[in-house]
Amino acid sequence: MHLTDDQLAERYIGGDNKAFDELLKRSQDKVYNYILCLVKDESLADDLFQDTFVKVINKLQLGQYTYNGKFLAWVNRIAHNLIMDYFRHEKSSKILDTETDIDITAYRGSSAIRESVESDIVHSQMLEEAKKMLNFLPEAQREVVIMRYFHELSFKEIADVTDVSINTALGRMRYAVLNMRRMARHQNL
Repeated sequence: MHLTDDQLAERYIGGDNKAFDELLKRSQDKVYNYILCLVKDESLADDLFQDTFVKVINKLQLGQYTYNGKFLAWVNRIAHNLIMDYFRHEKSSKILDTETDIDITAYRGSSAIRESVESDIVHSQMLEEAKKMLNFLPEAQREVVIMRYFHELSFKEIADVTDVSINTALGRMRYAVLNMRRMARHQNL
């Protein structure tokens, strides 16, 4: 029997620790990859990942989760807030450094990169070109593209995670796509 994330959360709150193990198993790669993409430091990503799930456990035990079928978006929102708190504390205004490449190959699991024998070469070439273009997008646009295409979040989930309206999330994506098309034309891709 396949339980929803909400059902697993409810079981965990009721004392079933194996339910939390399943929730963690389902979401860990996407959450870790999201954090790593923003902080670009594996050690820091590991720390923030652990902090995220400690906070998730605490909030679940305190009854601070609303059962709405959006467990992953809720966890990503917690991770996002911890990342922002970290950068505020570090007095850094930049989430991503455009001077260095985003290393998509460092991501764990299959959530960030889909693998198939037939399309590995084409897919890796496309990812390499997209990765290069991502480095030149403004931070807010880059974040939306990563969440939408690499983490497969809906625009509603992106809006929730980044604490903006859906229209703002859509607008950021629109400008990111326009900018990436302009870059592709400029590079004859």
